Amino acid sequence: MTLAIEARRLGRCYGQRWALTDCDLRVPAGRIVGLVGPNGAGKSTLLSLACGLIAPTTGSISVLGSRPAATAEQLARVGFVAQDTPLYANLSVAEHLRLGAKLNPRWDPRLAHDRVRRIGLDPGQKAGRLSGGQRAQLALTLAAAKRPELLIFDEPLAALDPLARRTFLQSLMEFVAELAATVVLSSHLVTDLERVCDYLVVLAGGRVQVAGLAEDLLDTHHRLIGGQGDFDALPAEVDIIRAERTGRQTTLTLRSPVMLPYYGTQVQRLDLEELVLAYLRRAEAGSGIAAPGRLLPTRS
Repeated sequence: MTLAIEARRLGRCYGQRWALTDCDLRVPAGRIVGLVGPNGAGKSTLLSLACGLIAPTTGSISVLGSRPAATAEQLARVGFVAQDTPLYANLSVAEHLRLGAKLNPRWDPRLAHDRVRRIGLDPGQKAGRLSGGQRAQLALTLAAAKRPELLIFDEPLAALDPLARRTFLQSLMEFVAELAATVVLSSHLVTDLERVCDYLVVLAGGRVQVAGLAEDLLDTHHRLIGGQGDFDALPAEVDIIRAERTGRQTTLTLRSPVMLPYYGTQVQRLDLEELVLAYLRRAEAGSGIAAPGRLLPTRS
């Protein structure tokens, strides 16, 4: 499997605070990756490490098989849009495109100008006078016109209204189809990621909680609802993510790589948001990784 990003025991410390600790991650090339986590989870730190903006405190990270930002050629292979979609307020749209052409050896002027025309941006308009959605579209265009192999976005949807978010994601998918690039999209808006991402990484507490193909994760995670004693003999392969007990009822959210025998009265599939929330709640509770086949004494 070709990897776009590989992190091994990656850690980053700011003063006395660890933003990432022992982070292991393998992101396959050719995927649209949703990086999900609460504020302070370490998402921006991980993406900054992948772009070479900061260096690891511990461990290692490689991007497209090389150290991030090691050479000018490596820089040209990665497009990055930071959280606040940074642009030069006093430069016009056209001036941003000319600057992009000067700074990027693989710059595609046709792609850039066609995209500006399609989304209706005035080339003479100053970036500081664009709407939030227009600024996001311009930043996306500048990143894509580099023709990178990896596109990284740090919370690009956070400040956009629902219509602007949908338009941005549609534009992103069009660029992905043209560039055949790997995309890493950081967001806490799971419903938006669900529309476009086929690979999921959940980050919380500075650690990767779960990662994998979205379809595989949904196939292997379930909610089981039953009475006391219904789950005393779960297979060893089962990882209990969350357990809730109310009166006589027990509800388990679990991951199992094998087909489970029928336990309890109900077996339910999770949607992506429910899956993410289960891992975030486990991380918030500080329970770590549950021992396979054990019932955690957790209450809702």
